Amino acid sequence: MPAPPVRPEYERPLEPLTGVAPERTLPFAARLWQQGWLRKGVILVVLAVLWEALARWQDNDLLLPTFLATARALAEGLASGELIEKVRISLIVLVQGYVAGIAAAFVLTTLAVSTQFGRDLLTTLTSMFNPLPAIALLPLALLWFGLGQGSLVFVLIHSVLWPLALNTYAGFQGVPETLRMAGRNYGLKGLRYVLQILVPAALPSILSGLKIGWAFAWRTLIAAELVFGASSGRGGLGWYIFQNRNELYTDRVFAGLALVIIIGLLVENLGFHALERVTVRRWGVQR
Repeated sequence: MPAPPVRPEYERPLEPLTGVAPERTLPFAARLWQQGWLRKGVILVVLAVLWEALARWQDNDLLLPTFLATARALAEGLASGELIEKVRISLIVLVQGYVAGIAAAFVLTTLAVSTQFGRDLLTTLTSMFNPLPAIALLPLALLWFGLGQGSLVFVLIHSVLWPLALNTYAGFQGVPETLRMAGRNYGLKGLRYVLQILVPAALPSILSGLKIGWAFAWRTLIAAELVFGASSGRGGLGWYIFQNRNELYTDRVFAGLALVIIIGLLVENLGFHALERVTVRRWGVQR
């Protein structure tokens, strides 16, 4: 069989790239449009304009107040301090339930990654209670804890615990085996193994669970306050919406709903996005 021909090697020098600049500055408009806050602001402005046009076309303030009327009611409620007090009451209850739910989810998932009994316990409880809406437990909570903050905290823990536990456990299961072996080689066990190996590696899933739990808790709290308010006759933001609905102050109802949305946007963009930026994105774990 003849040997394959040997091709001679050669080098081809490249001509210097002098006619084109190695870097090209984008136009100011393109650089400005790359800012996320600007794009989101444009979306909000478009939605506000559509709202205003639809309300003026319908011409019925009782059913749909205009955007300007809602903004005026929101400004008046903030200036008088009434809305600020309602938000303070709601956020105090929300933080209590949210932190308690995070603690319970951490204990449950730590037990699940440590023992077989913990895994069986987690899968059984999540299969039972995760499909159950938190607001459906409100009648039981009223019987057990009375008409007060204890009932609200109980349903908030339920709304946070299961989605966070599922996301955290899924993140723990996705940790590469090499990282697990490295932790064992360093002699890490139990809680130290979870905190130093599993939690940093599973942080994207944990943050996703925290965001889902926050959204569930926030809407559960507003729905619960719409039903019965809060303790000692002091209602939160949901109770403010319910009261003004009964008195047919539709602009105030929309102002309360708008404040619910604004708080959600602030927590999402200033809280969770900032946390992702300094952790998983900085570490290169998430794009």
